[in-house]
Amino acid sequence: MNLSGHTQPFAVLGHPIGHTLSPVMHNVALEALKMDAIYLAFDVHPDRLMTVLPAMADMGFRGVNLTVPLKEVAFRGLTDLDETASLVGAVNTVEFTPDGLRGHNTDGVGFLRALDESFACEISGQVVMMLGCGGAGRALALTCVRHGAARLVLTDIDADRIEQLASELRAVDPAIEVQSVEATPAAWARAAATADLIVQATPVGMKPSDTPLLGPEAFHEGQMLFDLVYMYPETGLMTLAREAGARVANGLGMLLHQGVRSFEIWTGTTPPVERMREALEARVYGKVEV
Repeated sequence: MNLSGHTQPFAVLGHPIGHTLSPVMHNVALEALKMDAIYLAFDVHPDRLMTVLPAMADMGFRGVNLTVPLKEVAFRGLTDLDETASLVGAVNTVEFTPDGLRGHNTDGVGFLRALDESFACEISGQVVMMLGCGGAGRALALTCVRHGAARLVLTDIDADRIEQLASELRAVDPAIEVQSVEATPAAWARAAATADLIVQATPVGMKPSDTPLLGPEAFHEGQMLFDLVYMYPETGLMTLAREAGARVANGLGMLLHQGVRSFEIWTGTTPPVERMREALEARVYGKVEV
């Protein structure tokens, strides 16, 4: 990579940000396309985000991704929102346009593409349990309702957050069955056992020492567990689920496909998806030299 005074910057912002693998895949794509550009990562406190983003626009950044806990901050702070962001109430992709900052959300498309790749599964007709109803869980729950989920099971340590999301889901589809689960391990395990698909959307599992939120009694053969944590081949929760007979996937596929869509928004170009996948898998699994 040859940097120059003409090099165009892209970035991902979060707080913290050290875990991100977004630069791995995006820089491979930029290099493959021979673009004079670089993708960086910055730790930005939520209180400073809406000051930092306009400054980045002034500095010539082409585009920015946002990760926890900045997605909802950007949604509240930006006035120009694409339908994808408006529908889920969160922004994970910021486009710098001649008219200003425009917020998008590519998590939904990334999730659906990854689910199809991992399980050959569509959301329609599925009973889906959201383990965590924060930014990512909320966005994916709304995505599931819009794609025909039969029932949503909501869990979180914050009861008010559950009820808010339940109201939003019913506003999208008044007929959707929504189950709110009290925040106890036993209640979560009983609810999980009734689900076809469990989506782990909390930060638990980002540290190898983290204790899984569900035990083996929550899983059985035929279930699917999609853990949004992507920096390890298998989280502790994935191990428990797999040993109980469930099919499991980490969040690497979702990271890939939401990144592909972000790249398309910023550049108008489809990036080399398989090169990006190889780069991510090389980092997480040690499979491929890139």
